[in-house]
Amino acid sequence: MSLKIVVLAKQVPDTRNVGKDAMTAEGTVNRAALPAIFNPEDLNALEQALRLKEQNPGSTVGILTMGPPRAGEIIRQGLYRGADTGWLLTDRLFAGADTLATSYALATAIKKIGNVDIVIGGRQAIDGDTAQVGPQVAQKLGLNQVTYAEEILKIENGKATIRRHIDGGVETVEAPLPVVITVNGSAAPCRPCNAKLVMKYKYASCPMERTGNEPYTELYAERPYLTLNQWSVADVNGDPNQCGLAGSPTKVKAVQSIVFQAKESKTLTGSDADVESLVKELLNEKIIG
Repeated sequence: MSLKIVVLAKQVPDTRNVGKDAMTAEGTVNRAALPAIFNPEDLNALEQALRLKEQNPGSTVGILTMGPPRAGEIIRQGLYRGADTGWLLTDRLFAGADTLATSYALATAIKKIGNVDIVIGGRQAIDGDTAQVGPQVAQKLGLNQVTYAEEILKIENGKATIRRHIDGGVETVEAPLPVVITVNGSAAPCRPCNAKLVMKYKYASCPMERTGNEPYTELYAERPYLTLNQWSVADVNGDPNQCGLAGSPTKVKAVQSIVFQAKESKTLTGSDADVESLVKELLNEKIIG
């Protein structure tokens, strides 16, 4: 059977390089101060979507992302690997969204896309590590959901058979379509970019990414597929009060990069006296207790 698959993907700041300018005065991430990368587990999800496309002739894969205009790079990275289309949610009203506002925006966009069989995304994003967005999207759309997936084994008779990793082992479950699936980083890594697809889509962009001075501007009229879908809050019939900062009850006060450095070391034996001395020191320093 042919499937309409939407991959939820996010351009995230590289949290391995958090510095003093990582936060804005409003308590949101200063994305301009950090290198932007494709969220790692979303790449695992993309690979599962592309495998389903190969296994089910006639299927399509679209990348749905939300962010500033530069997040269009995430859609291009998906196209380079075999995705068919993409949608960028970009609007100042989307800015500063927590997981609740993000899932609302994504859910309204999926409703606009319509007739989606599978929504698939990474378990969590490295800039938040909450693992909340996928399940919240499923709840807002009233869809079945399977989390911690490692492999989508097959789609048959309107059901997805999925192997998922759980504490203590793995289990195989079935879920009727449509379904929302979140994928672990332990799933198969995403395939590399295809050279032919890179050449085809290297000039693909959203209207807000363009300056108007590009030497290849005429290509957009000749090749409509180079213009990526760009949607605002109004385009998806969203409620501004549920988007961005206005729809985000979660507020982050600060982000810090803390590196522990040992200033001294102490060698202890297993004697009762040494153990008692260690416990007293930990209590006095309020490390435990």
